[in-house]
Amino acid sequence: MGQYGLRERKKHRTRLALIDAALDLFAEQGYEATTVDQIAAAVDVSPRTFFRYFATKEDVALSLPLDGQEVMLAELAARPPEEPPFTALGHAMRAVVTMLEDADPADTARFLKARELIENTPALLAGSMRRLMGNEQRLAKEIARREGVGDDDLLAHFVVALFVSVARASFEHCQVDDALATGSITGRLEAVLAMAEGALRPGWDRPSVRPQFIEGSSGQVAT
Repeated sequence: MGQYGLRERKKHRTRLALIDAALDLFAEQGYEATTVDQIAAAVDVSPRTFFRYFATKEDVALSLPLDGQEVMLAELAARPPEEPPFTALGHAMRAVVTMLEDADPADTARFLKARELIENTPALLAGSMRRLMGNEQRLAKEIARREGVGDDDLLAHFVVALFVSVARASFEHCQVDDALATGSITGRLEAVLAMAEGALRPGWDRPSVRPQFIEGSSGQVAT
């Protein structure tokens, strides 16, 4: 068991070393000009070792926000099944924010460096948006599973789309580095969730009767 723990810690250190090397190289010479071979060489490992951790150069650049998405999905899946969807999503997001705010200074600096890189690199910004859209689909699928309905359930997709729009207000129009340092992201998240919940009819995201749809010549129409 101790040996397994040692191996896992070594893998974690190697992964972080690859992320740090990649972020430094991207900052120094640009994302497009940096190769996987250069990233691997900076950590003194082979390209084959790099590909054990990341499938592509984009994956290593986006790894930290992707880690947050995995935490969000895992936390949502672990919420009590009787909890309404919007409430469960709120608690899952709180776990992600807590993880960010409780991170040690090195992890916070790494996160902010990655965020700046993504915002200033069009290819990565597009990749990040593509991954976010994919993650919304995964969240909707998990909501549908919790509710015992099909993956194409309209309400599940609507609840996730609304929640993402609400939660985004916690991060937009603020200095993320200052917000992390002061812990104010939690306050912003709680404020926007309170506004949303105050504006919604109780039980709106778990109706007794779900709308049914039929396929018509112009698309799906509610019946």
